[in-house]
Amino acid sequence: MSDPRETEAVAQRYARRAVGDRYSPLRPDVWQTLHERQRALIALFARLGWTDLSDKRLLEVGCGGGANLLELLRLGFAPQHLSGAELLPERFTQAQHVLPAAIALHAGDALQLELPAASQDAVFVSTVFSSLLDDAFQQRLADAMWRWVRPGGGVLWYDFTVDNPRNADVRGVPLARVRELFPHGQVQARRITLAPPIARAVTRVHPALYTLFNSVPLLRTHVLAWIAKPH
Repeated sequence: MSDPRETEAVAQRYARRAVGDRYSPLRPDVWQTLHERQRALIALFARLGWTDLSDKRLLEVGCGGGANLLELLRLGFAPQHLSGAELLPERFTQAQHVLPAAIALHAGDALQLELPAASQDAVFVSTVFSSLLDDAFQQRLADAMWRWVRPGGGVLWYDFTVDNPRNADVRGVPLARVRELFPHGQVQARRITLAPPIARAVTRVHPALYTLFNSVPLLRTHVLAWIAKPH
């Protein structure tokens, strides 16, 4: 069961985050981050042997305005095999406006989804768990996601690992915590994404500096992980 109080708190945290153009893909730091993640995602699919994505079923938990699902469409996923769940009504509406009608979208708390077990090749979650400050709530969502994944599939994870001292609405999710959340999963992880404050500063000088600074592993703050569900 979901906790309505924590669900409402999560909604408020996300609402406070939606300020200005900080996450606009027109910003050089943002598009550098997006392109880097896309390259890492393509490399991950290649390692999995997923050379044809059109038959893969994927659910994104916390799909926002649909940007990630649009990216997955461009990579070759079929719209009828994609779905998304979004808590915030305004973001859900935005996703409805930009995504093909064949993509199934679910409004509200993902824990209330009546999704068949083992129905997804992948469940994707991007910068969601860092906004879930209640450990029990995190675990309930992780358990639901794991239940939806078929054996041989996995959870596709992207989130940051370090705390932001300027933002009490989020906390980093270290790789050790990811393993706690999915104790039966086989985790493959890659550290990516230049720390956003550094990325914003250096790309104001020149966008190419993103790659230079990102070559230092200690400056990368996020993890892209595949948490495989054994057969």
